[in-house]
Amino acid sequence: MNLDSKRWRGCAWLRALAFQWHKSRGFPASNFQRPYSRDWEELLQAGNLISAESRAESFREAKELEAAGLVELKTVRYRPYQIERIVIPFAAESRLRELFVGELPAPPDPRFDFASVKWASPLAFLTNESVSVAPDDLLQMNQFLLQEPRNQAVVPIKERSLEIFGDEKRLDALVSTSLFRAGRLDWVRDLKCEIIGEPLAWKRGPVEAAGKPLLVIENAATWHSYCRWNEECKLFSAVVYGCGNRFVDGFHFLPDIFRELGGLRRILYFGDLDQRGLEIPQEAAGKAQILGSISVEPHLWSYRQLLKLGAGHGQPYDGDRASPQLCDWLGECAEPVRQLFSAGQRLAQEHVGWEFLSNRHGRD
Repeated sequence: MNLDSKRWRGCAWLRALAFQWHKSRGFPASNFQRPYSRDWEELLQAGNLISAESRAESFREAKELEAAGLVELKTVRYRPYQIERIVIPFAAESRLRELFVGELPAPPDPRFDFASVKWASPLAFLTNESVSVAPDDLLQMNQFLLQEPRNQAVVPIKERSLEIFGDEKRLDALVSTSLFRAGRLDWVRDLKCEIIGEPLAWKRGPVEAAGKPLLVIENAATWHSYCRWNEECKLFSAVVYGCGNRFVDGFHFLPDIFRELGGLRRILYFGDLDQRGLEIPQEAAGKAQILGSISVEPHLWSYRQLLKLGAGHGQPYDGDRASPQLCDWLGECAEPVRQLFSAGQRLAQEHVGWEFLSNRHGRD
């Protein structure tokens, strides 16, 4: 499909995407293992597309460009109307470059001599090896490393990025490049920074539940219903919104919640019955050593109710099939879930909704 270059060159979010891509990896000599992608919300903000009207128009534009093969859209699971990330396929890079020809910055000088630079020790490998990163970025990073920042405190990656590049998002774009391949640069060890996950939203339970377990819920609607229910049933010291995949990255915020609650609690989890719904709590459990002997356990009562209420209402699932071993985490519920998956189906946790919970003053 031919694109109207005048129209699309004036598209604010596409311009932002193109220039960010080009700065990160858009030069023809670049060689990456994964296509470039950006968070959709951040992209809209970069284009100052805040109003409901402009966001709706941007969604329509994104769908049109997806149909044209210029981008791919990663939507929120089972919410095709909500874009999570936008991807530039490798095959579309030349078309994007051609669309903005004459506007994108010139590629780096191919005569740049990596061996001529006095590299800081973490970048010493560049004397004999090259990477697909703009020389200006490398030189700015080298200048920072030459100051021997090893005694600096570890700070969020966006703060360090702003210090080094004057751009708080630049390091986020670079961490997926070969510069940070195993055995090369390490952002914690060398740059003294860390990737910070989204904070975990949570609601404290009633006073009567102060010493009881903490419950993590995968999705927002079910989290809201369980918070309401907990006011009546008083089963949980707090109900945490896991926000899908964000629970894994935000797991290190749990100690802060425990301090607010007055000490460690059992961590119970309830999510969708599909592959990712089971992977999330088990990946988070791999980080549980920061809390000592605490693990992430399934809230079996909720899973039992989901299997009962969802019987005969499973949704077709064409995603990756969960391995039988992944289901072992569910204990007594493992076998019926294996059967569900074998039938090519999944169950959304929203089956255990407020209408059901409001008639349960305690667990059955």
